[in-house]
Amino acid sequence: MATLRLPDVVPSPRQDCERLRKAFQVAQTPPGTTTCLNVVLCCSCILDSWLGLGTDEKAVIKVLGHRNARQRRIIGETYQQLYNKCLIDDLNAELSGDFRKAVILWIYDPPERDARLANEALNSRRKGVNELQVIVEIACASSPHHLIAVRQAYSILFDSSLEEDIISNVPMSLQKVLVSLVSSYRYDKNVVDSAIANSEAAKLYEVIKTKKLDHDDFLSILSTRNVFQLKETFLHYRKNFGNSIDEDILNCGKGNLESILKVAIWCIDSPEKHFAEVIRASIVGFGTDEDSLTRVIVTRAEIDMMKVKGEYFNTNKTTLDSAVIGDTSGDYQDFLMALLGTNV
Repeated sequence: MATLRLPDVVPSPRQDCERLRKAFQVAQTPPGTTTCLNVVLCCSCILDSWLGLGTDEKAVIKVLGHRNARQRRIIGETYQQLYNKCLIDDLNAELSGDFRKAVILWIYDPPERDARLANEALNSRRKGVNELQVIVEIACASSPHHLIAVRQAYSILFDSSLEEDIISNVPMSLQKVLVSLVSSYRYDKNVVDSAIANSEAAKLYEVIKTKKLDHDDFLSILSTRNVFQLKETFLHYRKNFGNSIDEDILNCGKGNLESILKVAIWCIDSPEKHFAEVIRASIVGFGTDEDSLTRVIVTRAEIDMMKVKGEYFNTNKTTLDSAVIGDTSGDYQDFLMALLGTNV
């Protein structure tokens, strides 16, 4: 289901680091400089005098765009050991624009990446659905173990818990929902009780009828049941009451609470549907929302991007690849396409 493609023979971390360091300097060699045949000696002897003179972006994509999270982490550690420099710092200095944002987001260890995305959302000037859906994605479209790792990373990075910052920064109407979702720990095995699903579908229906969408019963079911149990509950809901649960939620109103809960339902029931919609929304209309486009491709390339691509095609009758190519350009486009599994 992932679209990330690894080479048949993966170079050693040291080789990848040497190639990256060389990529940061090869574009402009000072006139009259004799090229060193020993790459390691070259890097150690004259690299610092060349930094900033140009970057081979294609080489950066060739390495980092084809390594999984574990490999990227080891590359970062090896880079620090070899050169006593942080790879992210050098990437930040050598790259630019949306390409730089995408590569750096990709380099972060996934829990740290999501912790940073959550913090960015909570500190944004706007606190609408487009911003806060990031937190719902982390809580509902990730494994329980990943959510715990994100919360731990968040506390280390920002000296505050994710829950505390939600309460401090999010409108009161959404605080209860978001805190409930990020505080949960779902059982991650495929265990389903059809009788409970039928009973809880009825509870959800009664709450939705009253339009009290932050009711404790509603949030308890949504935030504690395992994903497989919830999918069964949603099936019973549609079978017993005619509409899908997300349709009935949206019929309650047009506010942020209804929209956030719809995102939660989609992320639990069919995350590919949600992420395909985020990509579509980032592309349609005037201009492109590069931050949303980058976030989805970077965070799902190692998880379920193949399913997102399939959902995108089924919904929009065009390929996701062609949509990205039509709305991006340059190294940024090449990097996204690498993560989407397309040769560049």
